[in-house]
Amino acid sequence: MHFAKSISLLLGPAILCATASASPFGSIERRWDNSSKIAPKVMLIDLFAPEAEVWYGKPEFDLLEQNITLPGASPLFQDVHCTSNHDVCQIVTGESEINAATTITALTFSPLFDLTKTYFMIAGIAGVSPKVATLGSVTFAKYAIQVALQYEFDAREIPDNFTTGYVPLGAFSPTEYPVNIYGTEVFEVNDNLRQLAIGFAQTAKLNDSADAMTYRANYATTGAYEAATQAPSVIGCDVATSDVYFSGTLLSEAFENTTKLFTNGSGEYCTTAQEDNAVLEALLRGAISNLTDFSRIIVLRTASDFDRPYAGEADTVNLFYAEQGGFEPAIANIYLAGVKVIEGILGAWDSTFYSGVPASNYVGDIFGSLGGEPDFGPGSMFGGAPVKRKRSLKGRNKYRSMPLEA
Repeated sequence: MHFAKSISLLLGPAILCATASASPFGSIERRWDNSSKIAPKVMLIDLFAPEAEVWYGKPEFDLLEQNITLPGASPLFQDVHCTSNHDVCQIVTGESEINAATTITALTFSPLFDLTKTYFMIAGIAGVSPKVATLGSVTFAKYAIQVALQYEFDAREIPDNFTTGYVPLGAFSPTEYPVNIYGTEVFEVNDNLRQLAIGFAQTAKLNDSADAMTYRANYATTGAYEAATQAPSVIGCDVATSDVYFSGTLLSEAFENTTKLFTNGSGEYCTTAQEDNAVLEALLRGAISNLTDFSRIIVLRTASDFDRPYAGEADTVNLFYAEQGGFEPAIANIYLAGVKVIEGILGAWDSTFYSGVPASNYVGDIFGSLGGEPDFGPGSMFGGAPVKRKRSLKGRNKYRSMPLEA
């Protein structure tokens, strides 16, 4: 789709035309006037078209006033959309971890944007555990857990004493903490900001559907699934990231246990997504380079479908054929709840959000890359200090060797 006000990579008078032999990034880096960089107050991160389109044509703001082509973005979603004053912008990553990581990396390191004071809000749909929430619910995560970053055995070949075919890397059973840490297993975001976002979102009137009401009633026969039978609400619970679109009671319970294991018992598995840890890793690497503020991240997921069947329903029916009725209200509630968060941030920008919301919890990755001691995992890789960028590496730096040095 082409928009009348789309602008190309060569944005504004501060950029001169690149020569045919010069790379686009090289030209921008040399000729961009820092005062002309786009500095959003809020950046929406959507993952595919329905999530993106729910924001268009709304009375609060027009996201299609400015459309900036971003080198490195998804071939399907090449523009960053912004309001005319650039207070609110939106990027669409494309689905899956690879698409999310590459798109957000392109955004984070783009010379077109100043993101140092930007609040990022992942705003997507997800599967949901009937133990915690229901179709149409709006969830805000404190932890994002990359649950499928493990060894995997086919379920037909697992040992008799295993409850699942997933075993943490370097471990020898599903209940052992991973020994080989890659760095993207767990992220923790600012809980004080999350609580503010929950409060803003709770003022919204959420959408529901007749089909969702009918379908969720089937879960009433299982006591542990009482939350599934309720009307949509706004809650805090955590998100599991996996490129595999998993479904069924056994896998869902396995990754519920992974969530507890990887967060040292603190996390509450609730929603299932394909992108969040990838987005957070890209933003964290930006924070290491002082391009983003990792304490300004909100992870919003609305529930479009249950991750497991109700008692007596086949797993295949739940995944492939059931008319759950959650997709439409989940899409609608991204906007209905999310716009309240955006209005809350913009409305108190000068008094609260410009200077940032101080975090009282640990914020960052499993390595402790931004400083502090993670309250999950084996502890900081860097002695509680932020990672220092090293200008050159002699030889290969392995995880369990020495930390990076200045």
